[in-house]
Amino acid sequence: MPDPAPGELSLPKLLSTLRLSMNPDTFVFLTFPIGLPPPKTLPMEMYFQEQEECTVITTLESAKKYSLDYVFPCRKITCKVHSSLDAVGFMAAISKKLTDRGIGANPVSGYYHDHLFVPVNRVDEAVKALEELAKDARTME
Repeated sequence: MPDPAPGELSLPKLLSTLRLSMNPDTFVFLTFPIGLPPPKTLPMEMYFQEQEECTVITTLESAKKYSLDYVFPCRKITCKVHSSLDAVGFMAAISKKLTDRGIGANPVSGYYHDHLFVPVNRVDEAVKALEELAKDARTME
């Protein structure tokens, strides 16, 4: 069996040490048919091949520069805690907090951090809710 992924596994510790970073850019989602790659010089925050097509997250500015159709203008919130890829419940706790506020989010997990793509007009509310989640977790320690 492979070694567990590095990073924090403890849900209470992940939540109590959670810090947030907000990227100033507006991001968008777009798709490309399989076999038709995006422009080579398109800056991509994420590229993911799905069964139907390839999903790309890029900046709104880049999508407009390349005249690409896009959806879901959003901001990226990075969870500044090194969560293990094996961590259980971290994204669920975050999703629940945002769900309780009626805020949709599209999470993306990287090797070191989790990221949330939140609608542009709800990003301040999302940050406030997640800061409350971290504060509540610190008071439980």
